[in-house]
Amino acid sequence: MLRLSERVTIPDEEILMQAVRAQGAGGQNVNKVSSAIHLFFNIHASSLPDFYKRRLFAHAAHRISEGGVIVIKAQEFRTQAKNREAALERLKEIILAAAAPRKTRKPTRPTRGSKERRITNKKQLSEKKQRRGKPDYP
Repeated sequence: MLRLSERVTIPDEEILMQAVRAQGAGGQNVNKVSSAIHLFFNIHASSLPDFYKRRLFAHAAHRISEGGVIVIKAQEFRTQAKNREAALERLKEIILAAAAPRKTRKPTRPTRGSKERRITNKKQLSEKKQRRGKPDYP
């Protein structure tokens, strides 16, 4: 069971994990042992509250497949157990990041100094472009 908060948990039945062979260098261990983990979490079929589901689709849309499934591959450790823990931790981070409240933007005004710098910069550029014209000979 994956605990997200005191009230929200995800049962193990909703998280599908599959052991696969890891990629990359590693010699005999990588070639023979299925230590990498593919984690599949179907958002539509989960028992997550609607708030979490809506925020997940809005926030983590690039990580979600067309069928509404989050796919995570964990292969950074040599053991299957550690990769399983890493995949579950990553899923938890994704869900909690999506559910985190967004900071509201406070509109600010430019300072007097920044306005003056912008105007002087504009004047300098304007003068530079004026000097680019053809010279007028007498």
